Formats: sequence, C-alpha cells, structure tokens
Amino acid sequence: MRILMIAVNDPAGTAIRFSRALNEHAGIPCRLVTLENRYNHGWEKDLHAPDLDADGLDELAGLLRESDVFHFHMTADETLALGPFLPADHLTGKAIVHHHHGHPDFRGNPLKYQEKYKKLGRRNLLVSTPDLLRKLPGAAWQPNLVPVFAPEYSPGERDEAYWSGPLRLTHSPTRKDLKNTDEFVGLVERLNAAGRPVSLDMIDDAPHADCLRRKKTAHACFDHMQGYYGMSSLEALSLGLATVAGIDDWCAGHIHDFAGPEELPWLVARNSAELARVLGRLADDPDLRRDAGEAGRRFMTTRWSDAQCAARLADFYRNLF
Repeated sequence: MRILMIAVNDPAGTAIRFSRALNEHAGIPCRLVTLENRYNHGWEKDLHAPDLDADGLDELAGLLRESDVFHFHMTADETLALGPFLPADHLTGKAIVHHHHGHPDFRGNPLKYQEKYKKLGRRNLLVSTPDLLRKLPGAAWQPNLVPVFAPEYSPGERDEAYWSGPLRLTHSPTRKDLKNTDEFVGLVERLNAAGRPVSLDMIDDAPHADCLRRKKTAHACFDHMQGYYGMSSLEALSLGLATVAGIDDWCAGHIHDFAGPEELPWLVARNSAELARVLGRLADDPDLRRDAGEAGRRFMTTRWSDAQCAARLADFYRNLF
C-alpha cells in the first residue's frame, strides 16, 4: 500500500509528520506533495511542486500513477494542479481520503463539504480534532502527532530550581482572534498588577524550530478556550510544560476513547474565570507547574506517541480495501 498525501500547504506541519511517522513506525510508504508556503514556520518539505526540477516532476508523475491512496488535506481535492499534473487524471483504482484540519472555509461552510462528498460518493473522511466531527458526520477522528522522542520535542533534564521563581508562560497563536489571546493577555497583566509576577513569551510568526526552543524554557503554555486542543497543546505536553486549554466534555470523551481512561493532563479552563484561577494557581505553586508538566510528558510518551497515532492511521488505510 502506497500513500500520496496532497495539500495546498501543510497545515501546522501535520502532514509531513504523518508521512514521516507512517514510513518510520508503520512501514507504509507515504509521500507528501505541497503547492504553497504560508506563514514563516519553516516546515520540512517532501515534494514541493514549485521547486521540482525535471527529475522531481518525473518522480511526482510516478507517484500519481502508482499510489494506492490519495490523501487530500484541508481544502485540496483532485482538481488541484500540481505543476503540469492533475490528480483527477489518476483516480482510477485509487482510494480517496479527505482530511480536514479546521480551515476557516470548512468551519464556516460545513454543509458545502458535506454535500460535495455526498455527491461524489466520498466516504473516507478524517478530521483532526473531535470538535470537527460535528461538522462532518460520518468522519473519523485522526489525532495529530508530534515525534515525542525527538530531541526538539523532549524536555531535557530539569532540576527543582527550573520550576521556581516567577511563572514563565508561553503562547503561540497562529490566529489570535481564534485563540482567546486578548483575554489571556489581559489576565496576565492583572496578575502582574496584583504583584504576582508572570512573564509571557508571545511567539508570533516565528520559524517552528525557534518556537520549540523558546517553549522549552517556559513553565506553562496556554493553548486556547475553544473546547478542543491545538498543535500547541501537543507540543507543550511533549515538552513537559503545564498546558492550559478549554477541553470540553465532548472532546474529552473522544480523547479518552483513544488514549484510555486515565486522567487527562490538561489544566482545563473553559472561560475567563476558570483561566484566571488556573493562572493564579500556576503563579503561586511551582509544584503544580512541575507535576502538570511531568504528567503531560508521561501522557504523550505512553498514550499519544507518534507510533500510536501512525498505527491508528495505518488501520484506517487498511480498512479502505
């Protein structure tokens, strides 16, 4: 079984991580072709169509012919021109997968996609977070992954002194309007004004390698309060940071189905009042920072590793045939 992932741009680096994990952990050959760069995050590429020379185009042509599965990410489909090629010309005998990651058009117009897939008879549908299951009935949730044992996703050695002192927070919103950033910043300012010192590293449009290095020096990370979790959560948990997000009951239930019944590692804050309480506790209690960080790291390595996520996706592919 050979997989070709196809994306306009790689959403938060998720596609390249899946491709690498399938090859490394599941023994399934997987390649990724992309068309555009967005933001300044420096994600690793595989086949980036605008950069391909004649040999690269020949390789892409072979993959379009010979792959068993076309796995489309976000809004990509068979009409997406990949240099001189159209996936539509190579659909015969292929299994087709559509994988949604919360693109604004999908979130704002889910019926458009539901009707499109119904018309085309497409039933192999994935979403990246449990909240999106409400927008695409019949889809399956495929958890995103991070390579938890790679050095850049590992916390390294930390002594007791690491967790002491004023609270060091980090926040890395791609879109501040969707991440409760203003509320969060306001609460940090209130803590400082009240004489409870907190520092905040706001990571905005930085290369991803720099983002991880900066996160690794923090005590805690705020993701958002939208009811689910983002890639920021998975990175922070893997790095052993206390991780704050507004996980709702729907999302928590699906996470338990995947990861098991053990207590989830997030410090849950679903509104501003709860966020104020969580931030206050973190500001006052270095032991909470340490314990929550260690619980997050343990959860990611034992319940949500890249190997476990790749195995779930591999099972999905095998059920296509």
